[in-house]
Amino acid sequence: MGGVSTPPAPSLSARRDAEATKAAILRAARHLLARHAHADITLKAVAERAGVSPPLIVKYFGNKDTLFARVMSFDTDADALLDAPLPGLGRHMARHVLTSQRERGADPLLRIAFAPLHGDHGDILRANFRAQVTERLAARLTGPDPGLRAELAVAALVGLGVMYGIARGPHLRESDVDTIADRYGPLVQAQLTPGS
Repeated sequence: MGGVSTPPAPSLSARRDAEATKAAILRAARHLLARHAHADITLKAVAERAGVSPPLIVKYFGNKDTLFARVMSFDTDADALLDAPLPGLGRHMARHVLTSQRERGADPLLRIAFAPLHGDHGDILRANFRAQVTERLAARLTGPDPGLRAELAVAALVGLGVMYGIARGPHLRESDVDTIADRYGPLVQAQLTPGS
């Protein structure tokens, strides 16, 4: 009876811990990427910020380039940002930007503002942003100039994120998220469904 035994499946708790650890690593990498050039960031620095060992990062992500390829993707963030019917999308998007800032301390869209820090990697960040955010939004729009309108809507959202997270506008930070979304959403919506 010398059969090969299969290792037991990881417990639900272990899977949750692994996902929490991966999320912490991604948050740490995003934090560093927003403040330092890609070339200056080490796996050790990411590990220290995430509270893990560098070998654990290698286990989950392979190497620095693979980790930062994931950090430079906007796919998952765009899923959440664009997850509303078109008639109410402007308000949803404004609310999402503010909620991300308040709950996670960062707006995933703001990573695009730091593209100039990253040399050739900045080009990857820009290309991902265009394909995964603005072009994806433009594909949902009808009427004239959908690409321009999508870029203007996203520009308004990035501006909101900058004012909240970087300039730290005190009035904005003290206001209720829904109040701001009610006021700012129509500005974004005007680009999404002009004339509505």
